[in-house]
Amino acid sequence: MAGAAKDTPQRPAEEEYKLSTCSKLCYAIGGAPNQVAGSAASFFLQIYLLDIAHITPFQASLVLFIGKASGAVTDPVAGFFISKSRWTKIGRLMPWMLACTPFTVVAYFFMWYLPPFASGRAAWYLTFYCLFQALTTLFQVPYSALTMFLSTDQKERDSATAYRMTVEVLGTLIGAGLQGQIVASAHVSHHCTVIPTANTTDSWYNTPSFPEPSAPLSPQARVYMIAAGVIGGVYLLGIVILFLGVKEKDDPYALNSDRAIPFCKGLGLTMQHGPYVKLTASFLLISTAVQLEQGNFVLFCTHAADLRNHFQYLVVTILVSAAVSVPFWQKFLQKFGKKCAACGISWMIPFAVMLVTIPNLILAYFVAFVSGLSIAASLLLPWSMLPDVVDHFRLQNPHRKGHETIFYSSYVFFTKISAGIGLGISAASLEFTGYKPGLCRQSADVILTLKILIGAVPAILILLGLFILLFYPITEESRKETKLALEVLRRSYQSTENLDDHRENSSV
Repeated sequence: MAGAAKDTPQRPAEEEYKLSTCSKLCYAIGGAPNQVAGSAASFFLQIYLLDIAHITPFQASLVLFIGKASGAVTDPVAGFFISKSRWTKIGRLMPWMLACTPFTVVAYFFMWYLPPFASGRAAWYLTFYCLFQALTTLFQVPYSALTMFLSTDQKERDSATAYRMTVEVLGTLIGAGLQGQIVASAHVSHHCTVIPTANTTDSWYNTPSFPEPSAPLSPQARVYMIAAGVIGGVYLLGIVILFLGVKEKDDPYALNSDRAIPFCKGLGLTMQHGPYVKLTASFLLISTAVQLEQGNFVLFCTHAADLRNHFQYLVVTILVSAAVSVPFWQKFLQKFGKKCAACGISWMIPFAVMLVTIPNLILAYFVAFVSGLSIAASLLLPWSMLPDVVDHFRLQNPHRKGHETIFYSSYVFFTKISAGIGLGISAASLEFTGYKPGLCRQSADVILTLKILIGAVPAILILLGLFILLFYPITEESRKETKLALEVLRRSYQSTENLDDHRENSSV
């Protein structure tokens, strides 16, 4: 009877960490707005700055790099303050997400607003892009760390992550699709559909595809503002669903005797944790490759592949392929392991090289489809593997708590810094090779640069990232052993706690 009495309280505790489908969906939808806005910026911000705002490629490179860097710097700062936050009635992480969302919407809208002055446009976009990156970081750090406070069950966390990645890829699809369909008219010109004769080559290269917009209400600027307003509404809808549908648990991993780890000490321990270092190094290279593909794809289609009238449909093809393949990758990694699933990231390499060397329309759609499969794997895997690293660290440091936000914030910091450097260098390289905003056709040097940025550079980065991932030590077997050890640790502590309570009652 005594044994039965001890066993029965454990069943509700196990059921408590089972997540309903509704909770997983609400959690996933809450992160979608960031992906909607991020996708629109990844695919269209560079061409907007160059061809609509008419700032120089060097200025655009500064905007992209400094903006990403500001978001990256905000990550450890956000992690520090969030780790110091106290528990409230709505949680410890939820207040941060609720507070920053309205300001994020405002910053995002003005990031796509064309000011009436021309001399200070670079400073305008730099200001609001930095604000947007910093505010999305204040949302993303607690949101991604929230995964660890939904359930202690690895399967439930992986399932919630799969829901999140599926909806986030759909959000990426919605963002690029909405943006592409709304702003397509800003990049289509009848001047660029005429084949030049031998006597008009010079004028062909020097004819702008559309007049320079000088006012916020010009047709090209207006469509970008409409798209920004629509995506801003998606932000408000997402945060409402997240708040109403997700219940944050007050650190279900920590034991009552655990002490909060100081941020600086925790950051030092994080940087010394082998599995985390290898995982971060691998995926910061891979994510930089994906960012380069996204940031230069529209420019490549417009200026290097004669696919000016198809770029929005190619972007949609990429993202539809990514969205429908996330469940496939989730099943694949469950059956064959997470490291084995990483091989799918390399699929985009040969096809991207083919697109660069043979810019054919049918081939372009096929490349877009395969690239979507690879992008889905690159999005799902790091967020599925990071909780395993946190569990591994927890097992080695069993009486410390509060390190989850440190792991997530520092991971996003490194990936943003690397992506910012990559995008900054790619935009600066267009400046050095002579990119001229608004021209129907660019010079041969610019076209060659775009081909290198789409084909060779991402291929090298992906191969290096996958090589580092070979040394990632957490296997499926060790992951199961870690899960079992953590469960034994929690149960043994609960048994000791119950014994102490019994002794106190007996003494009374």
